[in-house]
Amino acid sequence: MYCMTPTIETKSTAEIQHFQEEKLQILLTYLQANSKYYKKVFASQNIAISSIKTLSDLAKIPVTTKDDLQLHNDDFLCVPKNDIVDYVTTSGTMGNPVTFALTDADLDRLAYNEAISFACAGVTKNDTVQLMTTMDRRFVAGLAYFLGVRKLGASIIRVGAGIPELQWDSILKFNPKYLIAVPSFLLKLIAYAEANKIDYNASSVKGVICIGESLRNEDFSLNLLANKITSKWKIDLFSTYASTEMSTAFTECEAKQGGHHHPELIITEILDDDNNPVKEGEYGELTITTLGVEAMPLLRFKTGDIVREHREPCACGRNTMRLSPVMGRKKQMVKYKGTTLYPPALYDLLNDFDAIENYIIEISHNDIGTDEILIKIGTESPSHELLDRIKDHCRAKLRVLPTLEIHDIESINALKFPKMSRKPILFIDKR
Repeated sequence: MYCMTPTIETKSTAEIQHFQEEKLQILLTYLQANSKYYKKVFASQNIAISSIKTLSDLAKIPVTTKDDLQLHNDDFLCVPKNDIVDYVTTSGTMGNPVTFALTDADLDRLAYNEAISFACAGVTKNDTVQLMTTMDRRFVAGLAYFLGVRKLGASIIRVGAGIPELQWDSILKFNPKYLIAVPSFLLKLIAYAEANKIDYNASSVKGVICIGESLRNEDFSLNLLANKITSKWKIDLFSTYASTEMSTAFTECEAKQGGHHHPELIITEILDDDNNPVKEGEYGELTITTLGVEAMPLLRFKTGDIVREHREPCACGRNTMRLSPVMGRKKQMVKYKGTTLYPPALYDLLNDFDAIENYIIEISHNDIGTDEILIKIGTESPSHELLDRIKDHCRAKLRVLPTLEIHDIESINALKFPKMSRKPILFIDKR
């Protein structure tokens, strides 16, 4: 059971670096012996792994991309197939899904990661946690949360995604202190409670581990979505960031100043477009090297997510790097009428309107090859006045005006929740 901060996370920066460099040596030796993909990389680039002694030496090794994973998926496997106990796939948000295999040891590592991440947010073995995400469809997140809560020693209620009535039935019956949920779903829980005269502020719920959507602005203040939730439901919201490829989470502590790095599980770099480290405080692409993964470890994998790191001391006592909110995904960057935009800026703007029930953002190229933005809005109260208010908000917040269309809610939901999708789709890139 894990309810305390791992010792390495309170060590000095120099001690953490030395610790990670020792772990890196173990990883490189393992890859040289077991990874078909990385053996080829080392051979083709004439890389002697004995020359990689420090974290800065990682720059001698080419990065691994999502395209590499898709094109050579099976070559990343480092164990015999009879050692695999679970298969998961990525969500395929930016392309074809990629398969990841996990061994028993990988599942134990995943459980440890989530246990210390939940503990980071203040969850203890005495708490009850309600899980509001799926564990099926080869989805690693729900499985990870279940294993992590179990490792922590807390109780878990596996309700799954959606169905506000069932969620409230479980909350009122089992009295969970924490929920694991997508933030926008909390608005549906509030709406259901209000319609059915449930006093949500008198419920047992005190905090939510939020997944899949951003909660914060660049300065860590709550964004519009989070403010909309907490203006009604007086609960603590904790942001967490993870991915299938990392098998690691960056979760906020109670200081809420960024997701904490777990140095025993992952090495991080923030790189520019030329794969060089960005200057301190600048945004770049999160690039990770997994530690302790048995079946499919990754070396210098570019996640596609644009972030920056924070290294000033944290009030919680951890001395680890903290990640900023994700500005956006590199491949989702939009150049529109001279302005650079990422989808989260558009989500934040649209979430400011109570009359907007749902939406889809479509990006395409026009006849001259430049980006076009079409926002399809679902609402129960369509009007020219609503459209004008949204347009004015776009001009004020974005300095540009995308094309806006009003649609019925059901047609937007059909786009937002395609068949067999494990996550809501908000951004469709047709470029």
